[in-house]
Amino acid sequence: MIHPHIADALKIPDLVRLTDGLVLIRFESMKIYSALAAVRRLLEQGTIHPGQTLIDSSSGIYAYALALACHRYDMRCHIVASTTVDTTTRAQLEILGATVEQVRPSKNLKLDQELRVRRVREILAEHPGCHWMRQYHDDIHYLGYHEVADRITTAFPRSALTVVGGVGSGASTGGLVERLRATDPSVRLVGVQPFGSVTFGSQDHQDPEAIIAGIGSSIVFDNVRHHLYDALHWLDFTHAMSGTIALLRDHAVFAGLPTGAGYLAATHEARRHPDRLHLVIGADTGHRYAERVFARHAEALDPTALKPVEVSGPEELTMPWSTMTWRRAACQAAWKERAA
Repeated sequence: MIHPHIADALKIPDLVRLTDGLVLIRFESMKIYSALAAVRRLLEQGTIHPGQTLIDSSSGIYAYALALACHRYDMRCHIVASTTVDTTTRAQLEILGATVEQVRPSKNLKLDQELRVRRVREILAEHPGCHWMRQYHDDIHYLGYHEVADRITTAFPRSALTVVGGVGSGASTGGLVERLRATDPSVRLVGVQPFGSVTFGSQDHQDPEAIIAGIGSSIVFDNVRHHLYDALHWLDFTHAMSGTIALLRDHAVFAGLPTGAGYLAATHEARRHPDRLHLVIGADTGHRYAERVFARHAEALDPTALKPVEVSGPEELTMPWSTMTWRRAACQAAWKERAA
C-alpha cells in the first residue's frame, strides 16, 4: 500500500509477541489515530473548515498527532504545551507548521495542566474563530480507536482478551474496549495509573519523580469512562522505569514510560490469569524518555522481584505499587467533586 500521507502510515501499529500470554501492540505514536479521525469527522460535519486553526493543550504525543492531522487536512495548528515537551518534539511541531507556546516551568503537575487550560481559554477569547479540540473531554477522540479494535479482533478472533494500558485521557483504552466488547463482552480492561493522578483517587499520594503525562491526570478528564475498567494498577516512577528498561533489555522494545508501566502490570496480570491473552498498549517510542528514564537504566529494579499490594479501595493505596479490582464501577459524583 502506498499511503497518501505519512500520518496514515505512522498510525498503524505492530503486534509483537512477548510471551505466550503477552502481546504488545506497538505504536509509533498512538494518538495519530485519534487526531486523524477527529479532524476528519469534524470536517465532514462542517464543524470546522480547511484553513481554520485547531488548538489544544498537550504534554507531547497528542500535540504531534494533531500537528500531523492538521498537515494532512490543510488546517492550522496551535499547541499550548506542557513544560515536559522536549526540544525535539517542539522542533518537529514547528517544522510541521504548528505554533507552539509552553506554560511557565512548574514542578506542580496540577498547576501545569491548569495553566495550559487557562491559556487555551484566553486564546479562544481573543480568537473565537479557533476550534478547541478538547482531547481530554470530547468523546470524538474515541472514534479512531475503533479501527484499532477491529484489527485486534481480526488478529485474535478466539482469544480470551485482556487489554492493559495507561488510562491517560481515557480515549485510547475506552475506545478500544467499547468496540471490542460490542462483539465480546468478556474482554477485560486493566488501567495503569501513576500515584498523584486524580482519575482513580490517588491524588493524595505524591511521587516526586512522577511523570503523569500519557498515563494519569492532575485534573478531571471527562473522557475517562470509569465503568469500563475491570482492574487498576498504580505504580511509582521507579517501578514504571524498571518495567520500561526490562522491556528493552528482554524484548528489544524501545518504548515510553507508560508502556513500561503497562508491561509490568500485564506481567503480573498474566501470572494471575494464565488462561487469557494480555494485550499491552505501547503508545509511543522511548525517545522523549531518553534522559529521564533510559539514561538511568542502572537504577532499574529487577522486575521479577516486584509485586503489588492488593487493596480494596483508593483509600488503602500504598506506594510503590498497588492494585485493586475495579469491577466496572462508575465514578461517584462525590468523589469526582473531591478530585476537582
